[in-house]
Amino acid sequence: MANKKYVYFLSIVAALGGFLFGFDTAVISGAERAIQVHWQLSDFYHGLAVAIALYGTVLGALFGGLPADKFGRKPTLLMIGLLFFVSALGSALAPEIYSFMIFRFIGGIGVGASSVVAPMYISEIAPAKNRGQLVALFQFNLVFGILIAYLSNYLIGTAALQDAWRWMLGVEAIPAIIYTVMVFKVPESPRWLVTNRNDITQARDILNRTDPDSAASIIQSTYEENKTNQSKSRFWNLFDPKFISITGLAIMIAVFNQVSGINAIIYFAPRIFELGGISAENALFSTIGIGVVNLIGTMFGLFLIDRIGRKKLMIIGSIGYIISLGLISLNFMGGISMEGPLLPIFVFIFIASHAIGQGSVIWVFISEIFPNSLRASGQSLGCFTHWILAAVIANIFPYLATTLGPAYIFGFFCFMMVVQLLWVLFIMPETIGKSLEQIGKNLKKETI
Repeated sequence: MANKKYVYFLSIVAALGGFLFGFDTAVISGAERAIQVHWQLSDFYHGLAVAIALYGTVLGALFGGLPADKFGRKPTLLMIGLLFFVSALGSALAPEIYSFMIFRFIGGIGVGASSVVAPMYISEIAPAKNRGQLVALFQFNLVFGILIAYLSNYLIGTAALQDAWRWMLGVEAIPAIIYTVMVFKVPESPRWLVTNRNDITQARDILNRTDPDSAASIIQSTYEENKTNQSKSRFWNLFDPKFISITGLAIMIAVFNQVSGINAIIYFAPRIFELGGISAENALFSTIGIGVVNLIGTMFGLFLIDRIGRKKLMIIGSIGYIISLGLISLNFMGGISMEGPLLPIFVFIFIASHAIGQGSVIWVFISEIFPNSLRASGQSLGCFTHWILAAVIANIFPYLATTLGPAYIFGFFCFMMVVQLLWVLFIMPETIGKSLEQIGKNLKKETI
């Protein structure tokens, strides 16, 4: 029997990278308007100052798999914690906009690398029967980090502190240090030890604590795969005919995640509420509601992902997306005349749909579908796709909201979620309850 407490401990520690990911992503929403005023930024430079972390995230996602493959998952997780710490202090103390953007960029690298390495590490130490739930702990910590960031922003923002935005950004240094210290207590990934170091003895020792029932078969199948795939670390192997359909799955789920509009809402929630006629203070308070709904929805996603599967969660989430985004678009068009501020309710429905569906599934799905030898490269490509779109959307959203208006933007997001629903129904495979090696073999067979 696996030591469940030990497996959960390892998963939670790695998933704390998700907490920092979520906190860093959302904390800027409380500071972005003050930053624009403080440095008198144009709309373009304001959008760049907000989105610069996402461009760092793109870099971290694209190259995060390299140190994870070369040096191991554990050293890379340690590096991520240090990046978050440096970014938090640096951006809080920045004397001018350019150093601010450099430190936010560094934090973005941490976010991107975290989205690659943490889910991958958890998937490689988790037993197949509850791998979805354990990897989804990353998403749970992510949304918990978002909630704490929103709550922290509200408390600091209403405390009448001088340069409150600096405190909002700097407080992230505390969880960054806690996370970094805890990573010292986790072992290396057993699958990485076999694939990259041929260290079967140490891998067996770890698996005997995390997944003893499958330890022998995991080591055997990983060893055999390693022998037959000598060019295991080449990024371009992802586009080999044997793997191209798997690569396509990772790219498409990442594309759909961002064209739902999730990061536009996370980054600009107070501004969106104000565009809907809600006062500044109530808009800031409403963002806490986003965090609470996100957390509750993610808890449902964690409960269901290893019970009903990844595909059904995506169907539920897609339908919720379509309904909520359609209502948000109609709200901004003036097509909804019912009394009362309905916009927050529609946004909460959207957040719940995301949390149960895409939010719970994306990091699990991408971490599962690639063979052991290509997992780091595949995870990097999927995350790179996710973050390059997130950066572009965050950068252009303020401009498009001013020129086109939010009704058309959210109408576009709604249309793309109709396309996602069709993709899920007819193309996306189910991976529930299968070992990583079995998933890799099955998907590879479908392309031959």
